[in-house]
Amino acid sequence: MHSDISTLSIFSEMLIDSHSHIYSSEFDSDRLEVITRAKAAGVEHIILPNVDKESLEPLLKLEAIDSGYFHAAMGLHPTSVDAGYLDELVWVKSELERRPYCAVGEIGIDLYWDKTFLKEQITVFEQQLQWAIDYNLPVIIHQRDAFEETIASVEKLNCKQLRGMFHSFGGSLEEAKRIMALGGFYLGINGVVTFKNSTLSHVLAQLSPGNILLETDAPYLTPVPHRGKRNESAYVRLVAEKLSEIFNISMENIADITTNNALTLFKL
Repeated sequence: MHSDISTLSIFSEMLIDSHSHIYSSEFDSDRLEVITRAKAAGVEHIILPNVDKESLEPLLKLEAIDSGYFHAAMGLHPTSVDAGYLDELVWVKSELERRPYCAVGEIGIDLYWDKTFLKEQITVFEQQLQWAIDYNLPVIIHQRDAFEETIASVEKLNCKQLRGMFHSFGGSLEEAKRIMALGGFYLGINGVVTFKNSTLSHVLAQLSPGNILLETDAPYLTPVPHRGKRNESAYVRLVAEKLSEIFNISMENIADITTNNALTLFKL
């Protein structure tokens, strides 16, 4: 049975939402309540990946509320890459130089919406991967309908120092093993694992929880039983509960393993 986190029960397990956009406008009317529910659900840290220039101000405003709880990542999302990408890269580099960030992200390749700027997406992605190496930061990788292109860029760099997470993983066992072969990379698992039509549970059952990070991707990809509604960081507990079932281990163990993974990767 799933926990009813709306009751604001206090849980003993410590969880980390490694990917959340609760700085976005979808939360403007009740953001403080969303944060309260996340803390009540046992969420001790939230990683905030950037998207583009427009998203950075609200992201940093949220981080400033509690910089020990919220952790900003800096990057240019692939769906924000267009003909003006060179100027955007200059801006990303200036931000990485201006102040510390916990990761370079959210970066990657997305061919779901538009393939017009594929060449530019690859250029932007590989440049940001190189900056992650230069600044010794993990990467938060987004890929949609572009696994081969995305992992090819990572493999091309052939750098063992490069580490990070493949956010919102939903691929095959073969894809998971290819990510694991990189060394230092984790699979970001969110509400998709709770969907009835998802095969992700069968893939994960053949892996180890030592390869996994919890995430929500709020406000998107809301887990069952709240699917169809706005996602929020408190619901990361529902993802953890599903993983507890898949691996047949306790919630405490899932929390410990995934939390330690996130603490190690992001140096929280």
